[in-house]
Amino acid sequence: MNCRISTMFTMLISEKTSHVILFLDSHIHHMEPGNDTKILEFLLLGFSEEPELQPLIFGLFLFMYLITVFGNLLIILAVSSDSHLHTPMYFFLSNLSFVDICFTSTTIPKMLQNIRTQSKVLTYEGCITQMYFFILFAVLDVFLLAVMAYDRFVAICHPLHYMVIMNPQLCGLLVLVSWMMSALNSLLQSVMVLRLSFCTYMEIPHFFCEINQLIQLACSDMFLNEILMYFAAAILGGGSLTGILYSYSKIVSSIQRISSAQGKYKAFFTCASHLSVVSLFYCTCLGVYLSSAATHSSHSSAIASVMYTVVTPMLNPFIYSLRNKDIKRALERINRKAGIKVLSVLGLKNYP
Repeated sequence: MNCRISTMFTMLISEKTSHVILFLDSHIHHMEPGNDTKILEFLLLGFSEEPELQPLIFGLFLFMYLITVFGNLLIILAVSSDSHLHTPMYFFLSNLSFVDICFTSTTIPKMLQNIRTQSKVLTYEGCITQMYFFILFAVLDVFLLAVMAYDRFVAICHPLHYMVIMNPQLCGLLVLVSWMMSALNSLLQSVMVLRLSFCTYMEIPHFFCEINQLIQLACSDMFLNEILMYFAAAILGGGSLTGILYSYSKIVSSIQRISSAQGKYKAFFTCASHLSVVSLFYCTCLGVYLSSAATHSSHSSAIASVMYTVVTPMLNPFIYSLRNKDIKRALERINRKAGIKVLSVLGLKNYP
């Protein structure tokens, strides 16, 4: 009798133990990488992990960031303070300068903070937020360059109707639509990233949360994210570039029909600055992504990304100021009123 009770008790314990083991095993498998494990922070690896290079990188990027903010603020101040610059072209230019300040402020201050504190940690929420604003201002740059190309097209191809076509209502509407489309695209991209799962303590081989690098680290299905990313790049970026090329094809045709050499030079001069900025922005963007696709090196891609994320916004104020007498005249007025060497800082004091 005791033997039978002992046998039954042993079988009961064994059965309960097997249930517990199955329960734990199912939970362990549920927590394995590839499911809904939540990641709380990322590591931004930046450009170099060598300690002796950190002060140099910090100083270089701090200098470029300050020049970018100072130069673009001067453009905005010059346009807003001079009534002669209250035209569609300079209205779009001031908006571009504002977006360039926001564009660099999305990434550089955080990178400088990480170098200063010797910490590469960025929270999950911070990464998504940075990615959202980076996409927002990058697409806004593209849209504003396309709008400025359309403005130059109307000015050269339809000069007699320029002020009628490019009225304040249309200019404001073009900027508003650019903001709305950029915000919707950025929101959609960010929401699609939020659905992804990340498995472990993640390292991003970049100096900011770049969407392509972030998607590659996901351990869940990222097919829809890649489709959306490339579709948006083709529609928004490719569409804007097509509009710019079409505008300039019409501009070139109109310039060729001008009989006098002075008239041709004046028409081309009004487009030279914008054409330089467009070439710089698109060539650096295409160069970055084509080179990264060819070399498959994330570190090289991070270094190349500096060209369109930092260098291009920094050079825009110089490109629009060097040969622009209206901007120089407005800056001279600011210089006299404020008592600061604005032109000397920009290197324009003795420029013809």
